[in-house]
Amino acid sequence: MKVTNEKTENSQVFLNIEMEAAETEEALEKSYRRLVKKANIPGFRKGKAPRDVLERYLGKESLIEDALNKMVPEAYERAIKEQEIDAFAQPHIEVTQTDPVIFKATVPVRPTVTLGDYHDIKVAPEPVELTEDNINTVIDRLHHQQATWEPVERPVAFDDLVVLDIESGIEEEPFLNRKGFQYWVRRDTPFPAPGFAEQLPEMKKGEDKEFKLQISSDYPQSELAGKEPWFKVTVTEIKEEKLPELNDELAKQINPEFETVAILREKVSTELKQQAEEKAKIDFEEKVIQGVVDLTQVEFPPILVEMETDRLINEQARRLQMSGHGLEEYLNSVNKTEEELREELKPRANKRITDSLVLEKISEEEKIEVSDAEIDAEIKEMLKSAGENRDELQKYLNTPQSKESFKQILTTRKTVQHLVEIAKGES
Repeated sequence: MKVTNEKTENSQVFLNIEMEAAETEEALEKSYRRLVKKANIPGFRKGKAPRDVLERYLGKESLIEDALNKMVPEAYERAIKEQEIDAFAQPHIEVTQTDPVIFKATVPVRPTVTLGDYHDIKVAPEPVELTEDNINTVIDRLHHQQATWEPVERPVAFDDLVVLDIESGIEEEPFLNRKGFQYWVRRDTPFPAPGFAEQLPEMKKGEDKEFKLQISSDYPQSELAGKEPWFKVTVTEIKEEKLPELNDELAKQINPEFETVAILREKVSTELKQQAEEKAKIDFEEKVIQGVVDLTQVEFPPILVEMETDRLINEQARRLQMSGHGLEEYLNSVNKTEEELREELKPRANKRITDSLVLEKISEEEKIEVSDAEIDAEIKEMLKSAGENRDELQKYLNTPQSKESFKQILTTRKTVQHLVEIAKGES
């Protein structure tokens, strides 16, 4: 076997491996012995047909394919041992020739991370701002949630809730066809198509209307972009929002703990501030991590991006499943293929891997450790919100694999906190 190390780049070693004729013949002979025991060849007992007869019966390509399936992996293992290559993941192997047998192996090797001087990084946190408008927006939403909708005998106006019978289509294909469809008439609503809501004001109960809408070619929903859907609508009911008075009684209806409107405002203000502080904390950590990544040289094999993209797709599929939908259904709704989704997710996957490798390297440099007591405390905290399946969850969380996962999470968390302290000048 002749092994040529052609080059090393992007944390990948490119090998060209050529098998000796004797090695190939030995592999073919082993394949013959394996296959002849399984083949039912007329005129011969099982296992007794000569090799040339077996080759004519199965086709020589079948014998070669079986031999390659055994020979190539074994040859690859010998090659990386000979070249002293520490493979990080499964290789990509391409057989380029069968006589003699030559194949190329692209071998992913361990990523390399060269840290910059992250000890000098300085990032200023953004101040947390909460205005009266922010509080009023939430109060207004809670107020509207207590409203009632009452039928009115007048033409449709913006902000009404109407009941419609709808027929529609795009290029001879049905689009939205519903009876008794409740629709909130709000300006600039993109659903079911831009401009639809603007067609409804001044319509009367029982009135029909037919219209077409021209959708711009740059519209984000590709299935509508540049199209001209037609609609036929009938208004069967018109309802107007009736807002109750915003007083202490209404505050109690929103939550029995809110005895007055003043307490309601205070609670809303406190919650908004907590949300704003949490968001500011996450945004600041992200800026710090990005600042450190910008100082660092990171190289890793492309296979990691593919693996991380697979994880992201699986995460999205699980979220969709929890909401009663499937990935295929989602892809159809946004008019995308899985391959297009993969391409969209690759930059995110690339960032995840880069950030993870940099934080892992810093945790090594800073000798950041997580104790068993810290892992146990994290598990205990998680179990506080467990319901009926607490015992089963506790058993799962205490497995070695689960504890290792907690260790990695806590190590990353402590590493990020250490970088935050450096960025703030507190370390």
